[in-house]
Amino acid sequence: MDLSDPQQFSDAYDRHHRAAYATAYRISSNAAQAQDVVQDVFLRLWRRPSSFDARRGELGSYIRLMARSRALDLWREAQSAGRVSDRLKLVVDRSDGRTDEQPAAQAERQDGRNTAFAALRTLPEPQREAVVLAYWGGLTADEIAQRAGVPLGTAKSRIRLGLAKMRETLVTTEDGVVSALSRVGTLEAA
Repeated sequence: MDLSDPQQFSDAYDRHHRAAYATAYRISSNAAQAQDVVQDVFLRLWRRPSSFDARRGELGSYIRLMARSRALDLWREAQSAGRVSDRLKLVVDRSDGRTDEQPAAQAERQDGRNTAFAALRTLPEPQREAVVLAYWGGLTADEIAQRAGVPLGTAKSRIRLGLAKMRETLVTTEDGVVSALSRVGTLEAA
């Protein structure tokens, strides 16, 4: 079968899109996500029709395997995003739950937090994402690289450059931010 031929590709889609959808839906339990998986699988097949080798197996099996792999990737990403969200909620809950402290200490800590977030907002998006995923998300540089689709060295550089830019921003502010600066500095060791 020549999948680079539009008519043969259309026939293959008509024959196998339901099986790909069913495979993706069993994993994700989400109709919209399963449709996205089907679209992604057939788009990849359209762009690289030579990736299917009929000598290695049937086209239907190949498409279902691709759908399964893509659906699992999306499921894992959702699980990881959920863990990041849960960790962020814990950080917020922990910091907001201290009502027994003196107001001055709370105000100082909140001021430092606001300054650190302001410094974070000055970073370019790729660096900001890397720093947030490393610090609050608890992801390793390798996990950040996989998530962003970049080489490991690029992910490490984004974290390092982001932290350096934040440190420069925080150093130029008043002395009350020293505690926020020291917390940001501990990220480099991670």
